[in-house]
Amino acid sequence: MSAPIWDELADLALKRIAASGAEYGDIRLLDSTTQTVRGEDCRIASIRETQDSGFGIRVLYHGAWGFAASSVCSLEEAPRVAELAIEIAKGSASLASERVKLADEPAHRDRVVTARRIDPFAVALERKTALLLETMESVHRQPGIVRSSASLWASRDRKLFVSTEGSRLEFDLLAVNGDFDATAVHDGRFASRSFNMPHLRMGYELIEDAHFLAEAPRVASQAVEKVKAPTTEPGRYDLVLDPEHLSLTMHESCGHPSELDRALGYEANYAGTSFLTTDKRGTFRYGSPHVNLVADNCEPGTLAATGYDDDGVVCQQWDIVRDGIFVGYCTNREVAPKIGETRSCGSNRADSWGSVPIVRIANIGLEPGAATLDELLADVKRGIYIEGHGSYSIDQRRYNFQFGGDAFWLIEKGKRTHMIRDVVYHGITPEFWGSCDGVANRSHRQRYGFITCGKGQPGQSGWMTHAASHARFRNVNVIEGRSGS
Repeated sequence: MSAPIWDELADLALKRIAASGAEYGDIRLLDSTTQTVRGEDCRIASIRETQDSGFGIRVLYHGAWGFAASSVCSLEEAPRVAELAIEIAKGSASLASERVKLADEPAHRDRVVTARRIDPFAVALERKTALLLETMESVHRQPGIVRSSASLWASRDRKLFVSTEGSRLEFDLLAVNGDFDATAVHDGRFASRSFNMPHLRMGYELIEDAHFLAEAPRVASQAVEKVKAPTTEPGRYDLVLDPEHLSLTMHESCGHPSELDRALGYEANYAGTSFLTTDKRGTFRYGSPHVNLVADNCEPGTLAATGYDDDGVVCQQWDIVRDGIFVGYCTNREVAPKIGETRSCGSNRADSWGSVPIVRIANIGLEPGAATLDELLADVKRGIYIEGHGSYSIDQRRYNFQFGGDAFWLIEKGKRTHMIRDVVYHGITPEFWGSCDGVANRSHRQRYGFITCGKGQPGQSGWMTHAASHARFRNVNVIEGRSGS
């Protein structure tokens, strides 16, 4: 759909909202395209491209929200949906016990375009399928490999946001990802090793720079080594965690607890709520002085760096944890005033045109330290080095957790020795982060993102990136598990 028609739709909807006496309203028009190419065992298993478009309208009337949406993008439908949103808001206002007051935000007029060298949707399917087939064939050259898979994914969102406050924001956002894995068998046991490119907002150059074919022999040989590896005895170990693994640990034990709607008790779905209640801000020791967690929705390429959120608030950078002390939340215009903030930090996002924007985790990252990876390892007499994602679980308040991984190596006298398997560690969030006594320098920093972060009712999938360098944690409880197999 062309931008002029979208402008007409937005104008019709906002005029209807203004005439209703509502104090605020906005419309989001969205056209999304997603392509996934997947291979299994040296064949192309599926090629799928989907397109979805529609618009959603929010209305704030006498301190209460109304929302309505439609997939029919026509000049007749826009005022009808606006009227429905107004009607819902009025009904909500008649029952509301507390009035919503939005934090101030200046009007913005801007266009945000993801920087890219190669448009992923312009790359021929033959080129993509050839890469996947060659990668899987390389994996299967390793004796002991019995299964393989590989995939490429790309998404494009064209969006227009217009509000009654005068904001008009256009978006052309890309995201790209690729991965492959190898599965080995030995003595009736299976084990897999994965290679995952991060989901990032850039072009197909992310895939070309990943060098799948160069990485395939290593991944395959490590799958074979992993399936033959011994288990480790449960007990207390020092852990050195890689950036990909830390991305999930941060997401679950740092990201979700810092969502202010959870801390206020407004959000309790998908293991909601938070132990980081508002009385803890500025005083609670979340981790050691080595732990500095920064929310950065401005870093180019990261998933939440969209220029503006779905409140029309400009993306920002702020501290979540500084020198180990919890200091900040992820907020939107509705909840920011609840803790005395005069402005939202810009973390309100919806996963589609038909979803209501909600507070989402920002791009939260662990700030680099001064050490090298070798230096972190050198000071470990008995420990485990962990790479990648595995199984995990965490309680409703994000307090007690356990995490596995994709690959594990024993550390003995400061050196990685041999692979081990079935490692799962258990911790309590502030105790675990309090045991962090070293973070590697910026040269080790990597970024990994998520596009399936579940929250809300009905459920939505949030997108965000978590960056980190390797980090060391002392005396962590390792229990028997089946992670990463």
